[in-house]
Amino acid sequence: MKRDKGVFLWWFIVLLGRVLVCRAASSNEERCYYHRGRPILSMLTKQIAASSVVLPLYGNVYPNGFYYVHINIGQPAKPYFLDPDTGSDLTWLQCDAPCIRCTNAPHPLYKPSNDLVPCKDPLCISLQSDDHKCESPEQCDYEVDYADGGSSYGVLVRDIVALNFTSGPRDGPRLAIGCGYDQIPGSSCHPLDGVLGLGKGKASIVSQLHDHGLTRNVIGHCLSARGGGYIFFGDGLYDPSRIVWTPMSRDSSKYYSPGPAELFFGGKMIGIKNLLVIFDSGSSYTYFASQPYEALISMLRKELAGTSLRDAAEDVTLPLCWKGKKPFKSVRDVRKYFKPLALSFGSGGKPDTQFEIAPESYLIISLQGNACLGILNGTEIGFHDFNIVGDISMQDKMVIYDNEKQIIGWAPTNCDRFPKGNAVAS
Repeated sequence: MKRDKGVFLWWFIVLLGRVLVCRAASSNEERCYYHRGRPILSMLTKQIAASSVVLPLYGNVYPNGFYYVHINIGQPAKPYFLDPDTGSDLTWLQCDAPCIRCTNAPHPLYKPSNDLVPCKDPLCISLQSDDHKCESPEQCDYEVDYADGGSSYGVLVRDIVALNFTSGPRDGPRLAIGCGYDQIPGSSCHPLDGVLGLGKGKASIVSQLHDHGLTRNVIGHCLSARGGGYIFFGDGLYDPSRIVWTPMSRDSSKYYSPGPAELFFGGKMIGIKNLLVIFDSGSSYTYFASQPYEALISMLRKELAGTSLRDAAEDVTLPLCWKGKKPFKSVRDVRKYFKPLALSFGSGGKPDTQFEIAPESYLIISLQGNACLGILNGTEIGFHDFNIVGDISMQDKMVIYDNEKQIIGWAPTNCDRFPKGNAVAS
């Protein structure tokens, strides 16, 4: 018995040494244990990985023209309003480094931490072009260009981002964000402090949280047509069996795309196939390429020809508006004149999956009381052949981007009601 105890003690010391080494070497402070000489994650880490985060959304498609989240960043934590954008990776704040060009914002400029991300860090490399050279090895310079002509130039730093996790209180993770000290506003510039990058790349917030072992690499949002809503990170806030799923396109490594689609009008095919579709929460409106856009306008004009609606050319809220005998108060007043749209996605031989766009998801009522089309010609503003499903068409749906399973899903949802859990941030 004494010999057995000695052997046990010796193995305990070896095991303890391995645990200490593993904990010291771990970049994300995961606790490691050994089974047959191989490290495995502790139950604590597994629980954290199953955690989620919910952030309330504010704003609306119209008249604000954007949604935003409130996030506290830094030490001490300061509040910032950020534009949640699934079409880009980098989260950045207008920054006092000092700032060369900054736009009007609701809060004072971000004071950067001194924790610079080096040029050869994988996060930095993920933001650069293939021919990028490290002119300043100790720091990561970045430049982000947006489709509306806007851009942000700055340097990457690490700082504390305060988030509330469903698994319970914990210290905010230290994440890489952009200190943007030179901004050129685009045509759709919003009066915010910066951008919350939710794209597919390594530098996106959810990718970093996943790399820290804090959440699954899953993003979701629920935009209320009445304004507000929420976004979430992780997969613990929905029932997958209630979601309509379709694979992410393998041809789109940068954007969230369900692949080529066919456009339906009033439940009928209109003969336009292989549309290149991208889901983009950073776009307030939906954009079709010229061919599907002109086909849609033709169909709408044909449907409205025998009604009391007339073109409201004097209303410049959006390119195409209609007026009635008296001002409209809501889309409910005009929905009887308009048919639903749908984008149908093929799923490798399986029955097609449809993303339905009801009149409420492509019309707004302007301040003049006219009904205006929230689908615009994207080719005219440089989107080429891409068809962008923007915020207006994703309202009152939970839309989920599962980067681990490489699938996109959606389901009709009351976005005024927060999902269960204690992760709602202030």
